[in-house]
Amino acid sequence: MAAGNHTAVMEFVLQGISEDPQLRGLLFLLFLLLYLTALVGNGLIFAAVSLSPSLHTPMYFFLANLAILDVMCTSTVFPKLLAGLVVQVNTISYGGCLAQLFFLIWVLGAELLLLTAMAFDRYVAICRPLHYSVIMTWPLCLLLAGAVWTISLVNISINTGLMARLNFCGPNHIQHFLCEIPALLLLSCSPTTLNSVMMFIADAYFGVVNFVLTLASYGYIVASILRIRSAEGKRRAFSTCSSHLMVVTLYYSSVIYTYFLSGSGDSMEKDKVVALLYTVVSPALNPLIYTLRNKDVKTALLKIAPSYQ
Repeated sequence: MAAGNHTAVMEFVLQGISEDPQLRGLLFLLFLLLYLTALVGNGLIFAAVSLSPSLHTPMYFFLANLAILDVMCTSTVFPKLLAGLVVQVNTISYGGCLAQLFFLIWVLGAELLLLTAMAFDRYVAICRPLHYSVIMTWPLCLLLAGAVWTISLVNISINTGLMARLNFCGPNHIQHFLCEIPALLLLSCSPTTLNSVMMFIADAYFGVVNFVLTLASYGYIVASILRIRSAEGKRRAFSTCSSHLMVVTLYYSSVIYTYFLSGSGDSMEKDKVVALLYTVVSPALNPLIYTLRNKDVKTALLKIAPSYQ
């Protein structure tokens, strides 16, 4: 063991999803299908937005960023998850664990920020439609997207750096199928007060603050829609944000449970199920939600399809 990182633990053991061989085989096929769905679906979304001039708008620019984040999220978790369903003991190296932690939290934090930016875009489109082109300019969109990636990157760089300073000299069995900060802090034999404080600050900002901002945006949106007199006008206004609202609901419900309502020992299995929602299920469902409920995306996909034949 090198003296540079001051840890006696060279690898961690990840807890599997199930110990039943037959169930593991079924889960492998299910998760592989979800993985392929996420890759293909988000790839098609990104291709449609990139190749269709009609989709070169702020809303679809943010949607393309979401597709990239979803691909990164699934690719960070899925390979190790699938491997854990094949082998009897699923191990991950110390460096691999920190790498998975880095990219996973980077992506999850960026998604929370991006959902807030998308909610602001819908607020401007519905509540201030006459000023939309003036407010949602491309420089502002690029600034928001850059801030989404950069702020989350700075956050996880700090937290990963603090995690790398900890000593791991005892048990190496992570009570989860992936590497997360809370699970690793339980295994450290070093003081973790600073890590816990930084994690709390990050959770408060990325979870609470962004949730409040998103909730405020949709509060104004709902109030604005209710003031529309015609039923057709209300339907058309709601249709422009219904897909995003479904994604926000699915994502925040799982994140809130994971970081604010879980933590007890008897809830570990529930924690795994919820983690699967935002790392596996949500990235696979997002393209379906945006495609099935959005005529513009479906039209763009039909137009670009002949070019690949």
